[in-house]
Amino acid sequence: MRILSGIQPSGRLHVGNYFGMMDPAIHLQDDGEAFYFIADYHSLTTVHSPEELRENVHNVAVDFLACGLDPIKATFFRQSDVPAVAELSWLLSTVTPMGLLERCHSYKDKTARGHEATHGLFAYPVLMAADILIYDSDIVPVGEDQKQHLEVTRDIALKFNNRFGEVLVIPKPKIREVNAKVPGLDGKKMSKSYGNTLEIFGDEKATRKKIMSIVTDSTPVEAPKDPADSIIMDLYRLVASDAEIATMENDFKTGGCGYGDFKKRLFSAYWEFFKPMRERREELLADPGQVDKILRQGASRARETAAKTMERVRKACGIQ
Repeated sequence: MRILSGIQPSGRLHVGNYFGMMDPAIHLQDDGEAFYFIADYHSLTTVHSPEELRENVHNVAVDFLACGLDPIKATFFRQSDVPAVAELSWLLSTVTPMGLLERCHSYKDKTARGHEATHGLFAYPVLMAADILIYDSDIVPVGEDQKQHLEVTRDIALKFNNRFGEVLVIPKPKIREVNAKVPGLDGKKMSKSYGNTLEIFGDEKATRKKIMSIVTDSTPVEAPKDPADSIIMDLYRLVASDAEIATMENDFKTGGCGYGDFKKRLFSAYWEFFKPMRERREELLADPGQVDKILRQGASRARETAAKTMERVRKACGIQ
């Protein structure tokens, strides 16, 4: 079973990235042949500084490795180090109906939030399809917000196969349910677009300040509070132990503790949860050549796999 997943280098990685994509991917690397890539082609729709993009790519690589990605178990690489994916994207676009792309909600959502209405943003699902199909991916872990794009991938692959024969593997989705349970500091979904993120490897003082600034209601300290309706509690459940969660839920319900105390507990649990990953990250930063080597080796393996797919595709299309 081949597993495929990617992450955009559009800024510093946050807790939503970790629990939404990274942690599930790290666990799946033991379940099959995993291909994980840094989607730098995709990020060009929002990141327009070459220096910023290079820095983001390096940071994502370091952070993912620090969080537990094992380059022996998983093929880890930059998307752009396999340029054949751009060729496949074009070939797939020749069978992709405009109506299929016009129905995709991601383009509408992003342009509504002020992103420039470019062809790259509009055709994002076709490049995503190429990412998936070029590695003969069987399983693609996606969040609920990416489910439509995977359905588009399946539609495109079926149309290509109907025209040229059974050339492409039709992938299956694996929905990451936890993705919807990571709230931002304002209660919306955690996203860089909303500016409500809690970074995985943020500065200690700045992170503490972020957590202490979470907006709460005016319930008095002595009054009971609802743990089921609290951003603090939702985030705490992600990083605390079962016993700690049970204690804090009980303290919410019985009263006598204020939100300030709960925020302090959240920061402590968060800081302790990511401590071993921070230590691993420092080791990686001390040897940047190691990270570059891992990406080069991963790209070499990815290109070998992509080349086999592209040989079939080109022959089927008549361009080889």
